[in-house]
This record gives sequence, structure tokens and C-alpha cells, in this order.
Amino acid sequence: MLRASLRRLWLKIHRWIGLSLGPVLALTALLGAVLVVALPIDRDAHPALFVARSAADAGTGTPALPLEPLRQRLVAEFGPDTTFTLRPPRSPGETLWVYVRGPWDGTLYLDPATGAEQGRRGSHEGAYNLLFELHSSLLLEDTGKGILAFVALAYLFLLVTGLVLWWPARWPPSLRISLNRGLLRGLFDLHRTGGAVLGLLIAVSVFTGAYMAWRPLGGFISAAMGQEVVKPPVVPKGPATGPRLPLDELVARAQNVFPGQPIGYVQVPARPNRPVRVRFRLADDPHPNGISSVWLHPLTGEVLAVRRWQDLDAGNGAVVVIYPLHTGVLGGPVHQAVTLLLGLALGGLGLSGIWLWWRRRRAAAAARGIALSAGNRTTS
Repeated sequence: MLRASLRRLWLKIHRWIGLSLGPVLALTALLGAVLVVALPIDRDAHPALFVARSAADAGTGTPALPLEPLRQRLVAEFGPDTTFTLRPPRSPGETLWVYVRGPWDGTLYLDPATGAEQGRRGSHEGAYNLLFELHSSLLLEDTGKGILAFVALAYLFLLVTGLVLWWPARWPPSLRISLNRGLLRGLFDLHRTGGAVLGLLIAVSVFTGAYMAWRPLGGFISAAMGQEVVKPPVVPKGPATGPRLPLDELVARAQNVFPGQPIGYVQVPARPNRPVRVRFRLADDPHPNGISSVWLHPLTGEVLAVRRWQDLDAGNGAVVVIYPLHTGVLGGPVHQAVTLLLGLALGGLGLSGIWLWWRRRRAAAAARGIALSAGNRTTS
């Protein structure tokens, strides 16, 4: 009797968490699965943005054109309060990307040899950007990221309650899925068995997504491990005044720290009281964009800090693995295919759970109607 009561309690918890938050989980999971294939499709569909016109001169590392005239040109167009992040080409023929954050938010795509603009796209323009914003923040920016982190936590409750409801009395468990006993039975078996078999793998995908969406999680982990969060350096207050050093000079000084290593990003803040950051893609860095960094004083060129990815605290350092693990880049095409299938599986679990609840609710209402009609005939 007690076991039956506990089972009903677990079922209610599982059902109502699934019905209230399951649609958000299913939506973000399906969007994540779509993004795996949407990225190469987007690049193939818009060659003008991603393929440099002077492909013969494009390469990896520092772009061929001088960076300081490019920075000045960008400031003249977008204003002095705009932050720029340059992404140099990573393979022959790629364009130079410039992420713009200011009065206009978006990405410029430039020929890396000449600096000629080949196109631009706002942060919310284009199908791929819209899908990404929906997946990463529900189009609600930081509020949406907090919501997704809460939904990810709710998935852990769904996983635990689902495993409790699935847990068999005898082992080994039967993983049979009956597809010849009607749609309702087939969906129930798929929901139950699929959730039990794939639940832990899906949990990895959900947790890594929440980790990237809600940055305070990294701080909590470092604090729990007794580590101090490694923060970016600050430009020291002092008599240093005058114009910025040319961006080419700053990048060259950063390259002296990691000679011969390809650059992932060059982050140029708007204000001179914030350091310029150059991120490198070191050979042993699992992060596809590189997270080992050199920070420089924008006026004097002094190297303010150098941090390899191994030097970060646990919370921030985990991003090195969590990002490629979530996106599927860590294991190449096979991992990306698994990521796609897990996204589809989580979306299917959410939709099938809602469908099962609705069908059973309809069946129960029909049964009550039949019983009521029979009772009325008896009394009459």
C-alpha cells in the first residue's frame, strides 16, 4: 500500500514537471538538434558571407590586412562606445568576422586581404541567428538564460522520477518496445524505455547547455571546491595617457607570448581603461575557439596577464570541455551525430509525454461519460 502511494506521488511529480516545463525542454532540445545541421547549411547558403573573394590570400592566424586602420574605420562607423571582436580566418578561403556590440549588434564579414566588406548580419537577422537565440536564451537575453538553467535543473527531477517509475522489480529489465499494440502503447514504451536508456546521456547535454547559458554556475562550482574565481586583469590606474597603441602592435606583442600559435579572437573593448584580450588556440586546448589568453594595456602595450586554459579555476576552466561537449565538436562528426540524436530524443520525450497525458485524459473523460450515461439509463 505504501509503495503504491509513493508511486502515485512520484508519478504526479513527474507528470506535472513534465507538463509545465516539458514544452520548453522539448523546444530547446529540438532547436539544438536543428542547429547541428543548420550551421553548415547556413554557410553553404550564404557563400558571400563566409568565402573570401580573394581566397588565394586568405589563411589562418593574423589577417593579411593591417588591423589598426580597420579598427579606426569601425570606430568611425559605429562610434567610440562600440566593442569589437575580430575572428581571423581559420582555414584558407574564409572571411574575417567582426562581432560588433554597440548601437548596432551584429557581425561583419570582411575580405581578410583587402578589408572589403562582403556582407553583414544583425544578431537577430537570418534563420540561423534566430534559431540560435531561441535555443540559447528564448529571445529573452539574460532572463531567458536564467529560465533555461532552471528548466535544466527541473530535468534532473524528471530523470530521477522517471527512473523511479521505470525501475523494474526483477533484473535484467525488459527493454522491449511494442509497436504492434496500438499507437498509445507504442508511445508509452518509447517514452518509458527511451527515457531510461538515454536519460543520463541527455542529462549531460542538458547540463552542459545550462552551464553555458547561466554563467554563475561556474562561480558556484569554484566556490564549492574552495577555489578563487580567476578574473580578467584590470588596467592599472596611473599616469599612462595618450593614444592607443596600434592594434597590430598589440597583437604582435601577444604573439610573442605564444609564438606560432593561431589566434582565435582579438577582443577590442571600447574604453581605454579595459585591456585588449587576444585568445589563442593552443594545440592542447580542447576548446575549438581557444581560451588561453593574453591581456594587454591598450595604451602602453604592457602584458597585464597571461593565462593558459589549465590555469583557470575549475568553474571557468570547465568551459574548455563543456562547450565542445555540448556542441558535438569534441568528438568530430560522430559526436555531432550523437548530439543531433540526443536533441531529437529529448524533444520526442517531451512531446510524447504531453501526448500520452492528453490521450489518457480524453480516454478517462470518455469512460466517465459512458458510466454516467449507463447510470442515467439505470435510474430511469
